[in-house]
Amino acid sequence: MLKIIRNIINSTRLDYISKKRKKELSKIIEADKISHLSPTVNCSSEWYGNSYGGFYVNPDLLSKSSIVYSFGIGKDISFDKMIMKNHKCKVFAFDPTPKSINYIKEMGPPNLFIFFDYGITAYASGPFNFYLPANPKGISGSLMNTESVDSTNTITVQMKSFDDIVKELGHTHIDLLKMDIEGSEYEVLEKILDSNFEIDQIIVEFHDRLFDTNTYKSIDTVNKMKGKGYEIFASSNTFEEISFIHKRKLK
Repeated sequence: MLKIIRNIINSTRLDYISKKRKKELSKIIEADKISHLSPTVNCSSEWYGNSYGGFYVNPDLLSKSSIVYSFGIGKDISFDKMIMKNHKCKVFAFDPTPKSINYIKEMGPPNLFIFFDYGITAYASGPFNFYLPANPKGISGSLMNTESVDSTNTITVQMKSFDDIVKELGHTHIDLLKMDIEGSEYEVLEKILDSNFEIDQIIVEFHDRLFDTNTYKSIDTVNKMKGKGYEIFASSNTFEEISFIHKRKLK
C-alpha cells in the first residue's frame, strides 16, 4: 500500500513539474523552428493523460477491438489508463528501464495493460547498452548518449525491432502507436515507415531539445512521414508531443 501511495504522489509531482516546465517553454518557442510541427489537417482530437505523459489522439478511430502500442512508459500510465477506460481495449506497453519495470510491478497493472520489459530499436533485436539518467532522481534512460544521461553509467537491456515485435505478437495492423523513447524516435520511426506496416495514428514525443536546436532533427522525420501518407492533426503547446494520422482515415 505504501508503495502505491508513493507512486501516486510521485505521479502528481511529475505532472506539476511538467505543467510548470511547459508553461515556461511555451513562452519562448521560436515560431520559425516549429512550423513543421503545426497541424496540417483538421479532425477530432482529445488530450489523453496528464501533462507529463499525455498526448492528443483521435478518439473516433478507437474501439474495444483496437490495437494500441505504447513505447516508453516511465513511471506514468495516465495516457494508457485513459485509453483503456474510454475504449475498453488492450494496451501493449514496452519499457526496458529498471525504474519503469519496478513501477509496473509495484503498481499492479490493470487487466487490459499488457507490459513487456524490453524496448524498441531501429536495429536487430538483442542486448544493448542503455544509458541511465544523469539525474539520480530521473526515470528515463536512453540508447542515445545525450546531455540528459550519464555516459559513464550504463546497463544492458533487451531491445527488439519493430518487425520482430509485431511478428511475435501476431499483429498485422495497429490502430494507435505511441512513442516516447528519449531521442531514438527518429531512427525507429524511419524503420517503421520503411516496413509499410499499416498504422492509423502515430503519436510521438520529439526530443529535438537533446540535439542541435539550430536545425531540428524532427524536420526530416516529419517530411518522411508525410511522404508515407501521414499528416499532423494535433500538437501540444510546446510542440514536443505530435500526433499524426494516416490520410486513409480522413474523410
